[in-house]
Amino acid sequence: MLTVFGSTALDTIRTPSKILKNVLGGAATFAGISASFFVKTGLIAVVGNDFPKKYHNLLAKYLDLRGLTIEKGKTFHYDGSYDRTLSTRKTLKTDLNVLKNFKPTVPEEYKKSQFVYLANNDPDQNTKLIKEFDKVKFSMCDTIEFWISIKRNAVINMIKSVDAVVINDEEAKLLTKEFNLIKCAKKMMNWGAKYVIIKKGEHGSLMFFDDLIFPSAGFSLEDVVDPTGAGDSFAGAMIGYLASKNSTTFSAIKKAVVYGNVLGSFAVEKYGLDGLLQLKNQDIIQRIKQYEKMIRF
Repeated sequence: MLTVFGSTALDTIRTPSKILKNVLGGAATFAGISASFFVKTGLIAVVGNDFPKKYHNLLAKYLDLRGLTIEKGKTFHYDGSYDRTLSTRKTLKTDLNVLKNFKPTVPEEYKKSQFVYLANNDPDQNTKLIKEFDKVKFSMCDTIEFWISIKRNAVINMIKSVDAVVINDEEAKLLTKEFNLIKCAKKMMNWGAKYVIIKKGEHGSLMFFDDLIFPSAGFSLEDVVDPTGAGDSFAGAMIGYLASKNSTTFSAIKKAVVYGNVLGSFAVEKYGLDGLLQLKNQDIIQRIKQYEKMIRF
């Protein structure tokens, strides 16, 4: 089993062609649903009592919700808008709400999880939570500009406590204060991460391990409508694939990165979670085959 911890949110997303208000989102939601195509996934998150029943039912379809807490108050809310190229997003508002004072605990049934993903969340909470698991074989975390700018040392501390870190290129530079991605990765490895995966949006990703670099292309798409959750879908698929194979060999991790790229590509083709919710296993297999054709020579 895989456990995913992070935010489940009500998002307002503004794209040039559409505005989505109070839609189901959050890093742990995208990562968990993406992972659930590969392995049974438990969610640890908190929502307020304003969280719509239909969203609760939707989550229950994909995830084990024994770790979902409902507290009095409002659900975490994110509001962001994309420019017309869809390549840069401006955060207009981040209301932590019930997430602010949430004290997460790991349900007994999850403690045996050998694979744990700490989705973008308060780094102090993440570092504390990972210690509650009995025998973690592989753990991974993500972070964003919001936490780097207010809790940089806590983010570094969190990186020390996991095996792998997934981060986008801009945030990697911001966190490490380096401009070259190889230097960024080396710095994070010096802090204690064994694997560093730097996401480069439509340009795929770079994975670093020891002195090896594994670059992987993004799956080329003509129609991108909403990039929200692409990185979380990438990470969820990656760790979900590893958990399904119960393997952490370098070749398994390379394959996992490819599955990450592919699930991320489905996420951006539709608004909100629709890209993942309309997905069938057959679609994933087909796109993996296309991807192999695309990169083999």
